[in-house]
Amino acid sequence: MATPDPRELLELASEAAGEAGALAARGQAKVSVLDTKSSPTDVVTEMDRAAEELIRERLLSARPGDSVLGEEGGAEQGSSGVRWIVDPIDGTVNYLYGRPDWAVCIAAEVQGEVVAGVVVAPVRGEAYIATLGGGAQCDGVPLRAAPRVPLEMALVATGFGYEARRRARQAEVLRTVLPRVRDVRRGGSAALDLCGVARGQVNAYYERGLNPWDWGAAALVAQEAGARVGGLRGAPANPDLLIAAVPGLFEELHDLLEPLGADTDG
Repeated sequence: MATPDPRELLELASEAAGEAGALAARGQAKVSVLDTKSSPTDVVTEMDRAAEELIRERLLSARPGDSVLGEEGGAEQGSSGVRWIVDPIDGTVNYLYGRPDWAVCIAAEVQGEVVAGVVVAPVRGEAYIATLGGGAQCDGVPLRAAPRVPLEMALVATGFGYEARRRARQAEVLRTVLPRVRDVRRGGSAALDLCGVARGQVNAYYERGLNPWDWGAAALVAQEAGARVGGLRGAPANPDLLIAAVPGLFEELHDLLEPLGADTDG
């Protein structure tokens, strides 16, 4: 079976994400909570599920042999070697509160490696795209992460989990991080925070408790813009901890977080 062209996968992902983003944007004003996940504050809206169903239909109609891993619908196995990683609304709490900082994320993975990614933030009017080795763009403009700065001059984005014990631990870690950096931002969407690194809007980002659909597309955007994305002690990005920053700053932030046990709940 021929290896698919990442540009073709990107085009399909862009079309599906754009359509799902438009659907979700139209429904934001009348959104309601449909369900909860890990805690009462970890919500699922009706639109999360509707947008993911639309994306699955578009992807599998075009490529019926592919696999899909979605935040809401779980895994669907195919035999083509291509897997789509889908987050229909990253930043659901922002979405629920009428805030603009949410995004539709679709990554295309071939034989276990992400080769194309799309992050569409329809209310913000932004579309981030990347292909492996092909660079990253936002609305047609090439992206480049900000040049390295010392840790004490870095604007660092982060996020928090939904369970009380994890949040308490993350607050303890943050209490040590905050005096060591320029300042901290909490945007509420992991994907848009990673794209913020790619765009130079923040210097670095870290968070515990993410899943592949949170970072799949956006991590490729950040990497193709010149950032390093990984976990602690040489591990790849994983649910224990994800760090993103340009080389040099990545290592400084890593060395601050590691002894704090930022990859644990205490």
